[in-house]
Amino acid sequence: MKRITRPPGARRNALFVAVAVLAATSASVAAADDGRGPLGVTARASGTVAASRVGALFGDSSALEGGHFCTASVVRSKGRNLLVTAAHCLDGGGKLRFVPGYRDGKAPYGIWEIRRTYVGDAWTGAQDEDSDVAFATVADQGGKGVEDVVGGNAFVTGRETGATAVTVTGYPSTLDAPITCTNRPTVHSRTQQRIACPAFAGGTSGSPWVNGYGEVVGVIGGHEAGGDTDDISYSVVLGDEARDLYRSTQDQ
Repeated sequence: MKRITRPPGARRNALFVAVAVLAATSASVAAADDGRGPLGVTARASGTVAASRVGALFGDSSALEGGHFCTASVVRSKGRNLLVTAAHCLDGGGKLRFVPGYRDGKAPYGIWEIRRTYVGDAWTGAQDEDSDVAFATVADQGGKGVEDVVGGNAFVTGRETGATAVTVTGYPSTLDAPITCTNRPTVHSRTQQRIACPAFAGGTSGSPWVNGYGEVVGVIGGHEAGGDTDDISYSVVLGDEARDLYRSTQDQ
């Protein structure tokens, strides 16, 4: 399992950034609905509205810089307070915090305390890789939910793998800024999908796969806890189980 790093490892120097981030941010932007533009190119994510919905997960430490271990993102919900991530990101227990748009030790949209987590029975019982998706709610701030501040993507199930290209955005634990890549997923198995995007290392578990319609159709996790190399990532195929888990969060 390489997608979660708790505690985070040593930081890499600027040479790593130059090598692993393969192009300027503008070069990585492709139309996710039809796949135009360069695909399979990873770059540092720019501070767009869409990118601000993705954030880093932190543990108990009050410090931010260097302390993140997984990725999560805001999805639409009745309570306007819901995150989606990988189930294995929530195994550690203890106090967790979500920082949307985290960059260089700063929290431009606030620090949100996770209030409750939602993990499916198949993951809780046997850590079934086909159930490696989870949700969490965060406490409101000033009478507002996190979705009121940064917006949220739709969470959808039943989409055909590879029907469109998707953009994956996440936080390697060795960097204090998100990276992003657009490519078209392919079928790994009936229950798992994969995507070729370089440099998605430890810490990127939970990164959303967002299509051109603003829909989350995958989350890094699943097979090999998201992948045992930095260049290929996996996601559960979001089906009935993920749909039911999402619906359970709307009843609270």
